[in-house]
Formats: sequence, C-alpha cells, structure tokens
Amino acid sequence: MKPVVIFRHARTEGPGHFATFLDANRLPWRLVKLDEGEAVPASSEAFAGMGFMGGPMSANDELPWTQPVLALMRDAVARKVPVIGHCLGGQLLARALGAEVRVNPVKEIGWNRVEVEDKPLAKDWFGADLTEFVTFQWHGDTFAIPATGERILRGTHCPNQAYVVDDRHLGLQCHVEMTPEMIRSWCETGESEVREARTSPAVQDVATMQAQMPARLPALNDVAQRLYRRWITKLVR
Repeated sequence: MKPVVIFRHARTEGPGHFATFLDANRLPWRLVKLDEGEAVPASSEAFAGMGFMGGPMSANDELPWTQPVLALMRDAVARKVPVIGHCLGGQLLARALGAEVRVNPVKEIGWNRVEVEDKPLAKDWFGADLTEFVTFQWHGDTFAIPATGERILRGTHCPNQAYVVDDRHLGLQCHVEMTPEMIRSWCETGESEVREARTSPAVQDVATMQAQMPARLPALNDVAQRLYRRWITKLVR
C-alpha cells in the first residue's frame, strides 16, 4: 500500500495521536520535516493520503515551503488523495482552496467545548451519538470555510472549527491529535504566550491545562479516532 505522508512544520508539533492511530491500524506512513528543510514532493500521486500538522506560524506567512505545500494540496484535491489538516494544516488547506485565513477575535488556548453541526455530513464523521465535546486549542488565526466545503464543527469563540471537502478532505482548527507529551511541551514552550493572552475568555493558564489533561485527553483521543477512522476509508489503495 502507498504510505500516508505527514508534514511537520515545527519540531514540537509532530503527528502525535495521528501517528499512533496509523500504527495501530498498520497503515504505513512517512514524515516530512519541513522545519528541517526537507523538500515538499511535487505530486501527491505516490501517497495514500496526506496529513498536515500544526505550527506557530501563520498560514499567510510566505515561508520557503508555503507555496509548494499549497500547490501539493491542490494537486491532492484534484487527484482525490485525501488530505487532513490539523490547526495550521487546516488553515493551509483552506487557503489552498481559496478561502481566507485571518486573525480570530480572541486567542484560544487550552480546553474548550465545541459543538458538532446537526447535519448528515457531520454525523457521518463524528457519529450520530456525539453532539459536543471538549477539545484542545492553541491558535490565534482562523479559516473561512472553502466554497467547496461544509462546516461540521463549531465553537463559541471561533465559529469555524472543522470542515469537509468532497467527503474526503478534513480541515480542523482544533487539535484532536494531542498526547500528554505534546501538551506538556507546549505548556513549557508557550508559557509566555499564555500569560500575554490571559485576558482572552478562551485561554486557560498552564496549570489548569495540565490539571485537566488526565480527565479530558482520553475522550479527545476517542473523538480523534472517530475522525481518523472515517478519513482512512478514502485512502488511495
């Protein structure tokens, strides 16, 4: 089988639970470390699917890999190679498909509740029994929904939390891929950002984020697996 290719934009924002899921389902994958200067493939043809992780930069930044990534995403959509984007990855996919990425009115950092849209497509991806859940957030920007996409998840402080294009490409604003190690690392490296954003109604302090992790993370892993199970049904075999 062709591998799933995963793109890392920052050392601290690796594939996390996404890789755990692929391994558990015996799906081959390879990591492209954009943060270390690895090249962006010119075509999606060699891959079963493509995953894009988060990062501290903006999807509007013109970095050496930005335009090649946008072109590769458009190539994947044209070839029907499924794409999944986590946070920055979801923003890049939206931009690749012509939607605006802009600053959100407030930052979202920590555990925040989101609601599944009451529509058939959302139920297909999340399951008919799931109407809301608590997810992990760490972002200042937000995406508009691409013209060819449909929103399946919404939030109070950032309405556009997830969308689907062609029932195979998934863009996420929230971070469903989190692991304990990732949360601890982000809390350590991002502590100053948290302090500076403390006036936001959607930002938790570091101590609260970590204290809630044991209770919140297993349920979030379950949500991630629902989405990932649906996503892999479209992989190119």
